[in-house]
Amino acid sequence: MRKTFLFLALLFLLAACGSPPPAGTPTPGLPPTVTPLPASLPCMVLNPGTTPGPALNAQFGDRGHVTGTEDAPVTIVVFGDYQCTGCAYLAGILKQVREAHPKDVREIYLQFPLGIHDKAVPALQAAEAADLQGKFWEMHDLLFEKQADWSGLAPAAFPAWAEAQVAGLGLDPARFRADVQGAVVAKRVQEAVDATASIQQALPILFLNSSSPYSGRVDFSGLDQVVSLLALTRRQFNACPPMIIDPLKQYLATLHTAKGDVVLELYADKSPLAVDNFVFLARAHWYDGITFQRVVPGLLVQSGDPSGTGLGNPGYYFANETAPSLRFDRAGLLAMANTGAGTNGSQFFITLAADPKLTGSYTIFGQVIRGMDVLAALSPRDPNPGQAAPPGDALVSVAISEH
Repeated sequence: MRKTFLFLALLFLLAACGSPPPAGTPTPGLPPTVTPLPASLPCMVLNPGTTPGPALNAQFGDRGHVTGTEDAPVTIVVFGDYQCTGCAYLAGILKQVREAHPKDVREIYLQFPLGIHDKAVPALQAAEAADLQGKFWEMHDLLFEKQADWSGLAPAAFPAWAEAQVAGLGLDPARFRADVQGAVVAKRVQEAVDATASIQQALPILFLNSSSPYSGRVDFSGLDQVVSLLALTRRQFNACPPMIIDPLKQYLATLHTAKGDVVLELYADKSPLAVDNFVFLARAHWYDGITFQRVVPGLLVQSGDPSGTGLGNPGYYFANETAPSLRFDRAGLLAMANTGAGTNGSQFFITLAADPKLTGSYTIFGQVIRGMDVLAALSPRDPNPGQAAPPGDALVSVAISEH
């Protein structure tokens, strides 16, 4: 399929250090990715331009084995050795990530055979021979999944083990046997061995939309969260919302949820920035098919993040509005979630009880006029940062009407 060689210029990348994924946030909140807005600035764009994923794909795509759509917003590059136990663990996690994000992830795998492993080369031969029959990723996954079965074998016994697996992958055994010893596979293996012989580096090495190796959490929950946030960049806006509402009109929002409808009166006269933002995002279908990512009975329900992580934003932040007449003195108040003044984006919460300590810190921009019973019926969900959480109830869509 593709040659699997490295070049020595990569060394400076391997010595670099990446940044960990975003940490958790307060309640109710969003991740503070920039300094809060100055009082004189009502809105600030956070994410102009494109992600570096395409650059990674251009740099490594012709040198590795690739799976995933070419226009995927997230590019993952992995350097591995089939006999490396850490590589096997990571391969299993990345397979789960690919399955969870079939349209968002493009993975590039580069062979990195280590001399300390006696079957690194035979395993590489098996993967390249499978590639000649269009089954590289099937063999790649099998070698890692069954690493415990073959890693303890004598090198001379590995070919027989590999040949016993090929029929189950839909390969022609005779052709596989010939290709393992053939000139094409030999050339690819030699290129990989020659290119990596002088490089001493712990494996696996992972790049994730960055030219610096990823150094964050590598369990499924951690990588799933990072990929979800990176994938969100495809939907984020590169400009602040235009003013599309009339503060003198009445606006109603209907949350169509998996448990029923919730109707909200929006305070366009008291919180025009927040209402305008909410109407803009609703009409842009930002809220369609997302999750109530946080539901704490007796306290609040929170939604507005298509990534489902509770860390996403629409690509901009806007300022707080705190009308003196609006206080968190009852259930059913609609407010913007933030992590400080000037960090409002797309996430919102609705109170299930009075909570006076929130007054002054969060923009109240509406109230429930029908559907508190629906909110009370939402499935509890209060995920901790980086931890898997049960599926939340869907926010199917948000409809806006004006009068």
